[in-house]
Amino acid sequence: MGDMDPHIFAVAEEAYKQMARDERNQSIIVSGESGAGKTVSAKYAMRYFATVSGSASEANVEEKVLASNPIMESIGNAKTTRNDNSSRFGKYIEIGFDKRYRIIGANMRTYLLEKSRVVFQAEEERNYHIFYQLCASAKLPEFKMLRLENADNFHYTKQGGSPVIEGVDDAKEMAHTRQACTLLGISESYQMGIFRILAGILHLGNVGFTSRDSDSCTIPPKHEPLTIFCDLMGVDYEEMCHWLCHRKLATTTETYIKPISKLQATNARDALAKHIYAKLFNWIVDHVNRALHSAIKQHSFIGVLDIYGFETFEINSFEQFCINYANEKLQQQFNMHVFKLEQEEYMKEQIPWTLIDFYDNQPCINLIESKLGILDLLDEECKMPKGTDDTWAQKLYNTHLNKCALFEKPRLSNKAFIIQHFADKVEYQCEGFLEKNKDTVFEEQIKVLKSSKFKMLPELFQDDEKAISPTSAISSGRVPLTRASSKPTKGKPGQTAKEHKKTVGHQFRNSLHLLMETLNATTPHYVRCIKPNDFKFPFTFDEKRAVQQLRACGVLETIRISAAGFPSRWTYQEFFSRYRVLMKQKDVLSDRKQTCKNVLEKLIVDQDKYQFGKTKIFFRAGQVAYLEKLRADKLRAACIRIQKTIRGWLLRKKYLRMRRAAIAVQRYVRGYQARCYAKFLRRTRAATIIQKYWRMYVVRRRYKIKRAATVVLQSYLRGYLARNRYRKMLRQHKAVIIQKWVRGWLARTHYKRSMQAIIYLQCCFRRMMAKRELKKLKIEARSVERYKKLHIGMENKIMQLQRKVDEQNKDYKCLLEKLTNLEGVYNSETEKLRSDLERLHLSEEEAKIATGRVLSLQEEIAKLRKDLEQTQSEKKCIEERADRYKQETEQLVSNLKEENTLLKQEKEALNHRIVEQAKEMTETMEKKLVEETKQLELDLNDERLRYQNLLNEFSRLEERYDDLKEEMTLMVNVPKPGHKRTDSTHSSNESEYTFSSEIAETEDILLRTEEPSEKKVPLDMSLFLKLQKRVTELEQEKQVMQDELDRKEELVLRSKAKEEERPQVRGAELEYESLKRQELESENKKLKNELNELRKALSEKSAPEVTAPGAPAYRVLMEQLTSVSEELDVRKEEVLILRSQLVSQKEAIQPKDDKNTMTDSTILLEDVQKMKDKGEIAQAYIGLKETNRLLESQLQSQKRSHENEAEALRGEIQSLKEENNRQQQLLAQNLQLPPEARIEASLQHEITRLTNENLDLMEQLEKQDKTVRKLKKQLKVFAKKIGELEVGQMENISPGQIIDEPIRPVNIPRKEKDFQGMLEYKKEDEQKLVKNLILELKPRGVAVNLIPGLPAYILFMCVRHADYLNDDQKVRSLLTSTINSIKKVLKKRGDDFETVSFWLSNTCRFLHCLKQYSGEEGFMKHNTSRQNEHCLTNFDLAEYRQVLSDLAIQIYQQLVRVLENILQPMIVSGMLEHETIQGVSGVKPTGLRKRTSSIADEGTYTLDSILRQLNSFHSVMCQHGMDPELIKQVVKQMFYIVGAITLNNLLLRKDMCSWSKGMQIRYNVSQLEEWLRDKNLMNSGAKETLEPLIQAAQLLQVKKKTDDDAEAICSMCNALTTAQIVKVLNLYTPVNEFEERVSVSFIRTIQMRLRDRKDSPQLLMDAKHIFPVTFPFNPSSLALETIQIPASLGLGFISRV
Repeated sequence: MGDMDPHIFAVAEEAYKQMARDERNQSIIVSGESGAGKTVSAKYAMRYFATVSGSASEANVEEKVLASNPIMESIGNAKTTRNDNSSRFGKYIEIGFDKRYRIIGANMRTYLLEKSRVVFQAEEERNYHIFYQLCASAKLPEFKMLRLENADNFHYTKQGGSPVIEGVDDAKEMAHTRQACTLLGISESYQMGIFRILAGILHLGNVGFTSRDSDSCTIPPKHEPLTIFCDLMGVDYEEMCHWLCHRKLATTTETYIKPISKLQATNARDALAKHIYAKLFNWIVDHVNRALHSAIKQHSFIGVLDIYGFETFEINSFEQFCINYANEKLQQQFNMHVFKLEQEEYMKEQIPWTLIDFYDNQPCINLIESKLGILDLLDEECKMPKGTDDTWAQKLYNTHLNKCALFEKPRLSNKAFIIQHFADKVEYQCEGFLEKNKDTVFEEQIKVLKSSKFKMLPELFQDDEKAISPTSAISSGRVPLTRASSKPTKGKPGQTAKEHKKTVGHQFRNSLHLLMETLNATTPHYVRCIKPNDFKFPFTFDEKRAVQQLRACGVLETIRISAAGFPSRWTYQEFFSRYRVLMKQKDVLSDRKQTCKNVLEKLIVDQDKYQFGKTKIFFRAGQVAYLEKLRADKLRAACIRIQKTIRGWLLRKKYLRMRRAAIAVQRYVRGYQARCYAKFLRRTRAATIIQKYWRMYVVRRRYKIKRAATVVLQSYLRGYLARNRYRKMLRQHKAVIIQKWVRGWLARTHYKRSMQAIIYLQCCFRRMMAKRELKKLKIEARSVERYKKLHIGMENKIMQLQRKVDEQNKDYKCLLEKLTNLEGVYNSETEKLRSDLERLHLSEEEAKIATGRVLSLQEEIAKLRKDLEQTQSEKKCIEERADRYKQETEQLVSNLKEENTLLKQEKEALNHRIVEQAKEMTETMEKKLVEETKQLELDLNDERLRYQNLLNEFSRLEERYDDLKEEMTLMVNVPKPGHKRTDSTHSSNESEYTFSSEIAETEDILLRTEEPSEKKVPLDMSLFLKLQKRVTELEQEKQVMQDELDRKEELVLRSKAKEEERPQVRGAELEYESLKRQELESENKKLKNELNELRKALSEKSAPEVTAPGAPAYRVLMEQLTSVSEELDVRKEEVLILRSQLVSQKEAIQPKDDKNTMTDSTILLEDVQKMKDKGEIAQAYIGLKETNRLLESQLQSQKRSHENEAEALRGEIQSLKEENNRQQQLLAQNLQLPPEARIEASLQHEITRLTNENLDLMEQLEKQDKTVRKLKKQLKVFAKKIGELEVGQMENISPGQIIDEPIRPVNIPRKEKDFQGMLEYKKEDEQKLVKNLILELKPRGVAVNLIPGLPAYILFMCVRHADYLNDDQKVRSLLTSTINSIKKVLKKRGDDFETVSFWLSNTCRFLHCLKQYSGEEGFMKHNTSRQNEHCLTNFDLAEYRQVLSDLAIQIYQQLVRVLENILQPMIVSGMLEHETIQGVSGVKPTGLRKRTSSIADEGTYTLDSILRQLNSFHSVMCQHGMDPELIKQVVKQMFYIVGAITLNNLLLRKDMCSWSKGMQIRYNVSQLEEWLRDKNLMNSGAKETLEPLIQAAQLLQVKKKTDDDAEAICSMCNALTTAQIVKVLNLYTPVNEFEERVSVSFIRTIQMRLRDRKDSPQLLMDAKHIFPVTFPFNPSSLALETIQIPASLGLGFISRV
């Protein structure tokens, strides 16, 4: 591009390349006269940079840079006589580039806007383009509120008389301007605000004034232009109207308002319009710079200077003076760069050179800006109180006229001066210089605008400051209102210094100095725009005018220097680096200068074309281009070679690819043909197979129909035969039953007759004997008269007895008659029932036959329906054929196609609907399943938690009971004597005792052996206030039993008085039973004492909430009440057994004549036998009485049996009737149903019947199983009783010895085998075993030296041996001692983590061993065959497993409390207060009081302290062999404690609620998660417990301003409650100025969004909450026979079995 004709793109390219090559900032200076094309040239240069470099981001910065041009042209360009788009301001645009030389942003500086054009335009000129664009777009709907009209209707746009530019559409330009504003980020509201202000300026220009006199004026009332202006600007009409016609004067003492003349009011109006427009122009420039600003660091820039060109008009004013002054400065910079610096460079490098003269414009610049120059005198005159343009002109004449050759005075004017510029002479009119240099406006008018309701208008004046005039009254009456200068003027002594603003000339001079400094710091590139003619004619060139411009701007001298000099230059290193391509390897020397000389001699023959300087090589014009051409040819040749090779390689690849593609196509085509042939063969074969199978199917179907019919016939026939056989068997069975009962009745009747005959014979024989005795007595009576007197009343008695016998005979006959009648009635009823039963059977058979007939009828109906359907189908076929012949084929085909498409659509729709429904159903089912599963899990966890809380409360009450009992023992000095309690064998074998009663019994035994201090076992507090009723019932029963015993004892005493000899064998048993009674009484007293103690404890310690229903203590006591009720039932059974034993003992002690079981008949018989004279009568009486009783009993028994049989038969008849009715209903329902539904209904009914029968059988089976178990238990009880009795009889032990020594079961000796994984110990060594293995064992040594869980294995092996010996008492004693000893250890050393962890691990292992070797199939899946042999054989320890599980839960809760006590001091300091990431928290929030830490600085915990403690806990639990699942639950609980305490402290401390603290918490939580990953505990659920803390930290870090932020917070914080979220937002405190407090409206928005959330109103988390713990079964692979007991445990008294 550099070889082409001069072009703006060539200059831009050169600047861009030099910036990239030299890494130096560049400048493009576009200069020329007005209308020469500077603005267009600058635009094209910027367009080149935007196209070549591109943007460094996605923001399209280059488009924004280009978009600034339409905006600046619309508000800063106007039509003049010389240019239709003349820039009325100067601008310097710096385009920034990054390190890769891509556009990243831009910045614009403006210079001296021509404000006077807003209010005045010369002939054939226009105002700024934006006003005409607004008027052209006035009809747009959004501009109707501006109330604009044509430009000819506004004073500020019609003065030039040329409102239209030929070839320019102002409406389209307006659209471009708005589009550019939008692209630069100026919103629609701001755009409308800009247009509103511009429209207001236009309406302000139409405001007219009416003179009242020479010194005052007014505005007509309700003046429409002013009204529109006030409405648009949002100001008060009256105020603006007042201050447009008045001004305020301020003196030293007072302030007063003065009216102004019409001319002054017009000038004030124009000054206000200019001021508003200037402020708006600066505001738009500022916003454009903001849009073009980039946050990326700028590496370099290229500046484009587009400034007004040299101007000379008929009337030149202050603006032309400043414009020409700026061009003088630019021309000086051009001369410095082109002439001075160029020639100095030649002299410095010692290049032969002849100096060239050029025009130096420094004297002209000195005339303007030096001390006492034109600008200096102008500023001085502006400061004078009564300075005018005339006085300033006189000062100019006096100072510079005839003293400076460049300053002249016009001949015919005293108000003008002439300056000889570098381009031409220009005559300036002095009028208006001072006013434009001051740039003043009335202060009161600005105040009115500042008070506007239109928000954008005060923004334009927010940087203004008041400028006070040097005197109290200025002739012009205006107050300057811009920034005052930094140096105050000096007044008279006694006057205060007053600040003044900088004048326009002073500001312009400073900005030009800054521009020159910027240009001098960059590499300049010049674009000289030459104006072809002065008349704006196209294709017209004025040679003289062009030469004049070239001469004026120094281009001719530049050409001379370029022709004679060396415009291009390179340093030796740069030349070597650039043209190393043109050198050969042998040309390269170590001396770069010599290398360059050698190469240039070869490349350029003419040595005059270049010169060698000290550090650089200088080239004449065109030589660098020649070298670049050689370099480009060399590179082009290399590129051609590379392209040749690559293209050959690409074509080779393409050929090979095409060849492979052709082969692949051939392969696939041949394969397709082969597949088609194979498909044809397969179809042929498939058709053959289908035919074969179809024919086979037809034949097989026909065969199956015949076979099914045959089977049906066979089934009905076989059923008929079976029913007949069943009826026959039933008749035989009933006949046998009838025969059995008849034969039994006949046998009983025969037996009764025989007995009657025998009794009758006895009676006759006795009567005969009695008669004989009577004869003897009569003889004696005759002989002895004194006996008559003694037996006078005996005859009467005999007569009475005879009458009684007769009456009894009559009663006996009546009873016989009644019995015969009853037998007849019974026989008739039985016959009736049998007939009814047979009739029901017949009806059942008839019903079955009817059902068979119904089925056959249904089959016939089905066949008839099939025939009917076949006939109908044939008929339809015939009709369809007839219709087909009638209809046309084409119509049929079309109809079929339409139907096919419809069916396909319906099918697709149905399939789609089915698929959607299936998906919805599966999704809903899955959701329901997941929800139900979650709900079940929650319910299970709640139940576990509730149960474990009850255990915790139980343990607390138990400890309380222990303390009270210890206090009682301390208060009592002498222990009360008591009886030793023997075990209740019956209750223990039936497992009716609860664990609490067993502990109580064990404690009694230990107390009796006089070791209360060492072996004391806590009683179970199993009583409640409602137990009083049970105790009273027991007391009443005891009183009844006592009365019975007293009565029996009285009988015994009487029998002792009558009997001389008494059996000695039963004495011991009686004493034993009495002791049992005493023991029951003592037990009742003990229960009463416990009840009283419980009442006292509840009345003293418990609160009303504890005993309220639903409280934990209430539930615990209710459970204990149930256990006590069971124990009371056991006591009742013991009382009944004792009663029966006492009765049997009394029967054995009493003599035969006093036995209760003897009848009165035997007693009377003995009495009669003693009476020798009346023996036969007594015998007869007793015989009759006995016979009557026997008959009555037989009659009653027969009556009861007959009633039972009749009731059973009635029930059977009723059930048969119900069954018959059900069958009839079912038959009626089946007849109404279609055939298919009938079969389904019958099948359903049969299934229901079979299911009911199955359930009945299962219930019977369960009842039998329960009966079998109960009988087994009773058998064990009786067997044990027999064994105890046999032992007692064999040893013949006295009662005292029985009390002192408990009865032990007999140990059966077994054959010794190899070691079976059992440990044997003596009963007296049990306490020693517990002491060495539990009480005195140190966990630290066990964890290090022994295998995990060794104490549990040893205890289980001891339990196995006791089970092997079938020693129930030993098993119970060992287990009870073990449990109580573990409780003692935990009570003593419960604060030691290692101790609690050790015994939790061993308790769980002991529990797993009891499950693993229990013999249940569910726990034996993972056992080896050897382990299955070691299962328990005699005892079911399921109850003890539950007790051990409860104990493990208590230990786990104690472990959690220990963990909490250790971790609690660390959490707040480590998680919140300590700064793990240094420097994040920064400064603490201001306004907060200082918080003192609870821990000293030297003892402050950190996050590392918490992690070390967690590692310690984890290692201890792993060393103790704790189950992995249990470790996970402990870790989850630890993390919950950490999260809960941290969150609670965060919610209570305002200084912790900040963004930096949220980041700190997130980091700490991530460290805890990393610890979980290291320990492989991520699936333990511990991370989920930290979710509330994580969400609270996130809440501190997220944005909290908009509604979207509120929605994000609501969706994010699902683990926090509404109260917690609101609390964190209220406590949030910013630490630095970048953060803000959360607004109240935002918090209310959060509350409104969360109001539907159903969560707990509680603010703080429950840090004491303990998750429910579970103990999953974890079998051990360790074989029991391989366990060795170390000697360090001191268990030498245990032997292996």
